[in-house]
Amino acid sequence: MPTNLTITKARDALTSLPERLAREPGAVTVTRRGEPVLAILPWELYETLEETLEILGDEDLMTELRRSLREAEAGETVPWETVKADLGL
Repeated sequence: MPTNLTITKARDALTSLPERLAREPGAVTVTRRGEPVLAILPWELYETLEETLEILGDEDLMTELRRSLREAEAGETVPWETVKADLGL
């Protein structure tokens, strides 16, 4: 499936796009007069992007993420066996 569709072709293909995107994951760019005007993407991808934007917009979460990445890079991690034992698994 092409990743770019004119608005007319997108309208004609709208009912088949969910199945097509399930087979070929990603997004479809819808164009009008050669310019992108819409993006059509699977709902799961939309939710993933929305959640990512929420995290990126949360200063506290980003601070914790950066701290965690620094700790991991410095080798300051907890062995999986220790975590499992602490959780009683």
